[in-house]
Amino acid sequence: MYKIKIVSGFSGAHSLRGYRGKCEELHGHNWKVEVIVCSKKLDSIGIVIDFSKLKSILNSVLEELDHKYLNDLDYFKKNNPTSENIAYYIFNKVKKSLNKNINLVEVNVWETDNSCASYSD
Repeated sequence: MYKIKIVSGFSGAHSLRGYRGKCEELHGHNWKVEVIVCSKKLDSIGIVIDFSKLKSILNSVLEELDHKYLNDLDYFKKNNPTSENIAYYIFNKVKKSLNKNINLVEVNVWETDNSCASYSD
């Protein structure tokens, strides 16, 4: 199995509903986002997917989140904007844009250098 990973990020604010502590208040993060994809086969030039194409797919999703109050976005009006739910959101958006020969393995969302949430199928 061949795997590749790209890293990007976005800045955004959120407040966690139902949380007791500092994070229930409005606050922001500079999230780092990692996307890992895999394929059993390489294409005709020997790659899984061009890094720039995968970065473009991810960045189009992150544009929806960048410099936004996440709680105001439709998805996060229904789902608490936790790092776990952000990872799930990004995973599903990226997956829709991938060729069927490429499997999305995992999305990791880092809200700090020491705290990460992941989602995979």
